[in-house]
This record gives sequence, C-alpha cells and structure tokens, in this order.
Amino acid sequence: MRDRILAPSMLSADFGHLADDTKMIDRSAAQWIHIDVMDGVFVPNISFGFPVLKAIKAASDKFCDVHLMIVEPEKYVERFAKAGADLVTFHIEATQDVEGTIELIRKSGAKVGISIKPATQPEVLDSLLDKIDLVLVMSVEPGFGGQSFMPNSVDKVKYLRKAIDERGLNVTIEIDGGVSAANAGMLYEAGCDALVAGSAVFGAPDPKAEIVKILNA
Repeated sequence: MRDRILAPSMLSADFGHLADDTKMIDRSAAQWIHIDVMDGVFVPNISFGFPVLKAIKAASDKFCDVHLMIVEPEKYVERFAKAGADLVTFHIEATQDVEGTIELIRKSGAKVGISIKPATQPEVLDSLLDKIDLVLVMSVEPGFGGQSFMPNSVDKVKYLRKAIDERGLNVTIEIDGGVSAANAGMLYEAGCDALVAGSAVFGAPDPKAEIVKILNA
C-alpha cells in the first residue's frame, strides 16, 4: 500500500491573504505544497516568480513542489531550487535539452520531475524514468485552474505505474487538474502517489477538512 500524498495548489489560494492560506495548508494534513510557475508563453497565463516562492517557503515547512510551465526551463531551474523548491518539475514539451535540464536540477540539490501535457503520450518518458524522481501527468490543459478532469489521463497513470513497478524504480506519479474528493480514490487506486488539488481545496467551506476527505477518499 503506497502512501497517499496531497499537494494543494497555491494557484487557487487567495493572493490577498497568501501568507494566511499558506499557514493554513502548513497546519493541515497535506504533505506537500504545490506552486505553479507560468510564463505567459508556454501557457497563456502568468503566475508566481521567485519572490512569491520565497515568501511561501518562509511561511511553510511543507515539501515544496514547484511545477514550471515555462519555455526553456533550463535557464531557471537552479534559481528555483535556490529559492526553496524541494522538487522542480519541468515540461518535456518546453525544452530541447531534457537530459541537460534533469542534470541541472539534480546538481542544484532538488528532486527532479517531468510533466506531460494531455496531448503527450507517456511512452515518451520510457527512457527517462530511471533518471527522475517524479512524473506529473496533466489531467487538464496547463495554465488555468478550475478545469474539468480529462478521464483519459487515468490510462496514462496506469501505463506509468506498470512501467515503474516492472523496473523496480522509485518514481512518484503525480496528477494535476480537476482533482477532487469525487475522483481522488479512483486516482490513488489507478496508481497515483500524489494528487494536486486547487479549487477543490481552497473553494471548500473548510479546506482543512476537505484535504482529509481527499486523502481518505
């Protein structure tokens, strides 16, 4: 039985009270805190940068899960690690130098994650699984919160779970997009280790209770 991890996405927090929301997550049952970085190029939105990451890191002792939705991530991964990221995840579609980016993150002292968009098949990761710590499956189009879950993402999770287990690798499978208490149990059962939940947590009347509900789904 694998441990269940929940990573609330700060993209759905109240930016006017970011420290309060961060401290609330810090006191919750969630093990990770998820930070989405968008550049307005790879995705059509712009979000957090280094100063906000540092502020969130200062307000929380949780494992800091940073998801880069930016082009040429190799230019920035070391700075994000220095700013407090425990894990730096980049998109395979966003760089021409995947292995170089992996090496830069590893040298910076952070764990390495690779994400795939909904149109990307998991087979592209076959030769990389033994070089990384985490695979992030996007179950919505990256760039916006509040989208509906794409059911075909489950087949990707099952493929990756089988590939990872057959090779005896220690690689975390994370999924992001449209996650809630309604589908969390199915996603954990399909092979996910970590779920990213944004609006489902921060839009709930009692976010801390909702976190427990998702973890126990």
